[in-house]
Amino acid sequence: MKRLAGLSALALIISSTSGCGWIWGEDGYFRDRGSDYLQATQTAPMTLPAGVTEKRLDPLLPIPRNVTDDAQKTGEYVVPRPQPLSVGADASDFSLQKSGDARWVLAQRAPAEVWPVAHQYFEDNGFRIAEDRPQTGEFSTTWQRLDELSASVAKRLSATGTAADAETRVRVRIEPGVQRNTSEIYVVSIQRPAGSTAEVDFPARTTNLGLDSALTDDMLASLSRSAEQGGSVSLVAARDYDTPSRVALTEDGSGNPVLNVGSDLDRAWSSVGRALNQGEWRVEDINRSLGLYYINLAEKAKTPENEPGFFGRVFGSKESKEEIDARAERYQVRLSKVGDSVQVTVEKNINTVAPADIARRVLGVIQDNLG
Repeated sequence: MKRLAGLSALALIISSTSGCGWIWGEDGYFRDRGSDYLQATQTAPMTLPAGVTEKRLDPLLPIPRNVTDDAQKTGEYVVPRPQPLSVGADASDFSLQKSGDARWVLAQRAPAEVWPVAHQYFEDNGFRIAEDRPQTGEFSTTWQRLDELSASVAKRLSATGTAADAETRVRVRIEPGVQRNTSEIYVVSIQRPAGSTAEVDFPARTTNLGLDSALTDDMLASLSRSAEQGGSVSLVAARDYDTPSRVALTEDGSGNPVLNVGSDLDRAWSSVGRALNQGEWRVEDINRSLGLYYINLAEKAKTPENEPGFFGRVFGSKESKEEIDARAERYQVRLSKVGDSVQVTVEKNINTVAPADIARRVLGVIQDNLG
């Protein structure tokens, strides 16, 4: 039956290319009726019987005046192209978000792309980076006075009441946004008197509202200008952004292969997902709350090169779900927080671990793609 449908479609394609006027011609069954309205004529108004109250009715589809001339009723009418949509002047990859006293920058880019441009903003304005942690999306600056920063930033911060001789330190955190391929940038600062050597920990939430808001606003303006000018993205930073700092393929107490991928579960989830998507197998489903990726080793990854072409879709017979299930090799890739590390294991199901050779094969591919 499927072959018959394919042959019917082939016959239709051949007939359409062989000049069959009875199908596509001016008098054909499938002729273009887009210009038929040009042949419309206007009839006399309807007359009502005597004694009936007349109420004027305006035509719902009046014939345009510019086509009433017979000279304009010849030829084929060409529909004009629609005007392009206007783009709002305030459209940007970066925007300011507020919730109560909290302020942050929302970026329409993946965290790996936001990391280098945010990093560059602080370096360009005189901040010295003290600690980089791309695996967790954080970096912090050293203790500095305002006169050590760029003139524009120093002026903006001094307007918030920050003393010129006070020392300031900043921590920037970049998190994945709610929507896919978006990011949220948070800025938190701490201060101490000049000459003090006391260690001050960063708070969980902003406490220097004025200073943090000023830094956030200035960073937003800088990132927006950079996006308009086509600022570049560091591919090295994008590759290393969510790569776990420690990756080791070991075995548990029962001899089952285990892949240790750093200590941050969110970053591990992101990086393992990226590694699986770069592999040759199909990821059929995910469950973030359980830390599970569901893979099928018998199916190729969903990539453009693995999708059938036009003729493959027309004449090929699509496999049924029963056929796919019959050859399926389904496994679960589980991420678990164990102590100070995140462990990745492969299971046949919730009660059965995968065979050691299968688990080692899958974890080996993940490990290779994390590099």
